Amino acid sequence: MKTCLIQMNTQDNFAENLAQAEKLLRAGIEDTRPDLVVLPELFTFLGGTAETLQAAAEKLPGGPAYGMLRNIALEYGVHLHAGSLAECDGDKLYNTTLVFGPDGSEVARYRKIHLFDVVTPDGIAFRESDTFGRGEKIVTYKVGQHTVGCSICYDLRFPELYAALAEAGADVIVAPAAFTLMTGKDHWELLARARAVETQTYVLAVNQVGTYVEDGSERASYGHTMVVDPWGAVLARAQAGKGWCAATLDFDYMHTVRANLPVQKHHVMSSERGAVS
Repeated sequence: MKTCLIQMNTQDNFAENLAQAEKLLRAGIEDTRPDLVVLPELFTFLGGTAETLQAAAEKLPGGPAYGMLRNIALEYGVHLHAGSLAECDGDKLYNTTLVFGPDGSEVARYRKIHLFDVVTPDGIAFRESDTFGRGEKIVTYKVGQHTVGCSICYDLRFPELYAALAEAGADVIVAPAAFTLMTGKDHWELLARARAVETQTYVLAVNQVGTYVEDGSERASYGHTMVVDPWGAVLARAQAGKGWCAATLDFDYMHTVRANLPVQKHHVMSSERGAVS
């Protein structure tokens, strides 16, 4: 499976972000000819205020972002994993992944489960639950014969979600993100590689990069978009700034890793732990 991971610097201008995403998608796809192309978290709108984010949200299916993604997937005959965007459902917003198949059909939709409510070490507060509702369902989809699992950003810190995706048959887990500079420099690669090793899957960690403004204060995303293999090795990494990186996933190698170190067979399920001394 050939993959292309798009690294963006999204701002609080929906039209400009959509144009940036389309330009990078076209260039990345034409350069790498992937089977699966991935965008970062909140690629249509990042920063601004709660009101401007609400205005940029889309009711699905439909809207200009939905239409652009569907058309790109159909035009190039690729699976397009659209990191995430703000989804409007009634009076609630969700941080939602959309996936389109090569025929332009929607094949998966995932709402972020773990919401980022923290104060980072540099004193900046993030309260995602003030804006977004929490998703409840684990989501996978197929690219050819292989199962791909969905996660978003803060989900990366919760190995139980990744274990559930692996149990559901995932060979690849995608992690679109807007991981902060402060936490990213210490934890982004560490967590992506740990999740790959634990689940013996390929992890596609697709991050925003650079600065943006939210509620009048400047914030920064770490970048360092990367492809990690089931042994924890980084196969490809994006350069600083907007662009992409690409890697071919070798599933024969994945099966060799799983055969040589059969971690999944050794899992002790929670229901059995009381019997373990």
